[in-house]
Amino acid sequence: MKMKFLFPLLFFTIFISSTSHATTFEKDPEKDKVILYVLKNILTRGHYVEKELNDDFSEHVYNEFINGLDPSKRYFTQEDLKEFSQFKYSIDNQLKDSKIDFYTLVYGRFLEKIKAAKLTYASLLKQPFNYNKKESINIDYKKIPFAKNETELIDYWRKQLKLQIVSRIQEAEEQQYEKHKKDKKVVVKSFKELEEEARKEVLKNMEDLYLRIEELENADWYSTFLNSVVSAFDPHTTYMSPRIKSRFDQDMSGKLEGIGARLQKEGIYTKIVELVSGGPAWKQGELEPGDIILKVAQGDKEPLEIVGMRLDDAIKFIKGKKGTEVRLTVKKKLDGSTEVISIIRDVVELEETFVKSSVVEKNGKKYGVINLPKFYIDFNDINKRNAASDMKLEIERLKKENVEGLIVDLRNNGGGSLKTVIDIGGLFIKKGPIVQVKYRNEPAVIKNDTDSKVQWKGPLVVMVNEMSASASEIFAAAMQDYGRGVIIGGKQTYGKGTVQNVLPLNYYVKKYPDDLGALKMTIQKFYRINGGSTQIEGVYSDIAIPDRYSYMEFGERDLEGALPWDKVKKANYSKINSYVNFNEVISDSKQRINANPKFISINEYAKWLRKNQDDNDYALSYNDYKLDTESRQNESKKFKDIFKFESNLNFTSPKYESSLFKKDTVLKDKRMAWHKNMRKDIYLDEALNVLSALKMKENYELVKK
Repeated sequence: MKMKFLFPLLFFTIFISSTSHATTFEKDPEKDKVILYVLKNILTRGHYVEKELNDDFSEHVYNEFINGLDPSKRYFTQEDLKEFSQFKYSIDNQLKDSKIDFYTLVYGRFLEKIKAAKLTYASLLKQPFNYNKKESINIDYKKIPFAKNETELIDYWRKQLKLQIVSRIQEAEEQQYEKHKKDKKVVVKSFKELEEEARKEVLKNMEDLYLRIEELENADWYSTFLNSVVSAFDPHTTYMSPRIKSRFDQDMSGKLEGIGARLQKEGIYTKIVELVSGGPAWKQGELEPGDIILKVAQGDKEPLEIVGMRLDDAIKFIKGKKGTEVRLTVKKKLDGSTEVISIIRDVVELEETFVKSSVVEKNGKKYGVINLPKFYIDFNDINKRNAASDMKLEIERLKKENVEGLIVDLRNNGGGSLKTVIDIGGLFIKKGPIVQVKYRNEPAVIKNDTDSKVQWKGPLVVMVNEMSASASEIFAAAMQDYGRGVIIGGKQTYGKGTVQNVLPLNYYVKKYPDDLGALKMTIQKFYRINGGSTQIEGVYSDIAIPDRYSYMEFGERDLEGALPWDKVKKANYSKINSYVNFNEVISDSKQRINANPKFISINEYAKWLRKNQDDNDYALSYNDYKLDTESRQNESKKFKDIFKFESNLNFTSPKYESSLFKKDTVLKDKRMAWHKNMRKDIYLDEALNVLSALKMKENYELVKK
């Protein structure tokens, strides 16, 4: 049975329901059952994978929901799990009957544990811990077991609270030492004073956290349960509550605000998913995708801890009026360090989510650089601008600048519309296949470019990295399969080769009065024109350059439940033999990279980051903690300047933007900041080396005759 689906989307970012605690129990159990019933029927009939609701499925839901409620092992014990286990292999049977007994039991116990937790942390924080005791804590909570009993659970709490305190003391000692060096009149506090202050701060933060927990609703955690169910099909299939669906629609239209960062809930944390090019955070340069925001301060006011806060509430504190300062206390993704990042808020222009270009002169010749942040489209009005029409226009403008080569920068581009990537691929070839798309149990369908006009016939370089995903991978793969351009960047792209559709649940229960939310469901896989899937494998760069992610566990291949790689029949196409020196240019670039001291250092830094990714043990003896912290800081210092680079190239805007700058000084400032960053981009510098070396044959064909 084929279902009537909505628009196809190719996304890297996983939009999940905010994971939030709640106190209102079974606010609307009938509605909960209706949502579950509709989800079950849509998934079993329409998901790309025909998944049997069996014991394995049941075990997945069991583990995901319990870990979703208690990711830090703060609430449940093995005694609780023993009681929960009566449902471990019967959730599948319950779902078939639209029963939620498992949810009712676990969530009810969770509410009890929340109340007990308030008493636990309050009691533990009344007096100092033993900071001389030789002990440690492992914060990789996915690998540590649940506490055996309530006594061991309290010890888990003790260690987690103690870690917060020793880290605060160490940070306070370091700050006052730096202040005292500059001003000897600064009063140096004793360890006892710093410890007492740290303990009070932790207590206040815990009280703030649990105050917010008590304000949240049952629907939030029921969404967590539903996502435990739908994630059993694949990691990109998610349930979106009405509130999350609204935010999803806003994001897809490109209307972003605040500091210019897209945020996502991950457990109890608020994580940076993407920075908007040209936005305040992007300009400031210190915030990165994957960083976790721990606290938010308004100017010089006291910071507010947002750990455990509803995402919508966290966003309210982060965004604000143009010109005001927000200070974010951030845990860095790469090395786990904590930094305070100050950002001056600004209006995040919609324009900055769109295509933009720059012109650069190298060795007496002009080249164009096009940055494409996403494959955007407005599904509510197909006549509005989209990535394909904008890309076509931008190439035309660059041709008027007499550029002799083109770079398309897809780094950090997480995807978007399937239609736009097919249209964009067609700008570089005559008629021919761009991608293959396959529903379950059906043969692959070839999606062709049907426009014989070629917008760009010259040399082409495509820049990618490990964050380039989905639609980005379709474009890069097509250009690589045709031999149309050189792919340069990280070793391989993200590896997301699946297509999702967004299905409003009320479409299937039309007379239901309340908004039931939506399901973003994987309904297709896509394949390269050479027959191989980009799923898991991604696209391997023709020229791989070391970067900070080179050895990290990062990508589709590291997601639990990701669909496997496979292949289909090759499409009917031929390589475009358009370059005189394609292989020679690639070989020369590899030699330059291998001999470049900067890239050698970046490779060593990537290895160091990978080593630290696995190091989740922290000493809880204060002296040992301090020594470990100093050791890590000293190790990181040798990598302090590895990304410092300055080319002698001058990047400028296309001439048509000059008139825009007279009316829009904000846009001018954004372009100037972008050009400044481009001069410091060692990866772009090498991409230009490659582009300037490529030579085209005369009278070549851009497609099979």
